[in-house]
Amino acid sequence: MTFRELLLLVHLQAVLIPILIGIKSINRFKHIRFPLLPPFAFISLGLASMFEMFDHTTTDWIYIDHSSIYNWLFYSFLSIGLSLFNISVAKNKSIIASNILLIIAAVFSYWFLGKSTTLLIQVLISILLISQWWRRFKDWVFFLYPITGVIFTTFFGILLSSSGEQIWHVFIGPSGTISVLAFYSVLKRSRKKEIISA
Repeated sequence: MTFRELLLLVHLQAVLIPILIGIKSINRFKHIRFPLLPPFAFISLGLASMFEMFDHTTTDWIYIDHSSIYNWLFYSFLSIGLSLFNISVAKNKSIIASNILLIIAAVFSYWFLGKSTTLLIQVLISILLISQWWRRFKDWVFFLYPITGVIFTTFFGILLSSSGEQIWHVFIGPSGTISVLAFYSVLKRSRKKEIISA
């Protein structure tokens, strides 16, 4: 297997696994406040990865820190997916409204204020998400999301950007997929707990 084939494979799994989990999640998590949202959240994360793949085809699969329509779609769908996870368990209307505003801000800030502002908005979305999901589920498995989906992907992204060594690119997609599996596991485990306690 060539390095390019490996890179394609790790990106492809980052597209397919969230979309398949999203389909599997339809009508499954009725114990949360807005059960229709997690499937769309998972699918949004898969679409984000798909647009990242499209972006890489324009750079011959070499990571380049640049702005493009596909890169914008990647960040937009990532923001949408994470916010939908947050809204799905939110009980407070202000949290819901904040997330809707953050989605709008993330989508428009990319072109008007730059990618760094969009990344800052995603940090805010992640902070809200971590606090809401911990408050709702209190499941230690969820901490795989900030570890793999935030810390590891950021760390590997920084190594990739600073060194230009494409090997670091291989680790970003699987780190994101682990965080997707963490979301699914927390939802599944909480459903079992609520069935047992009912």
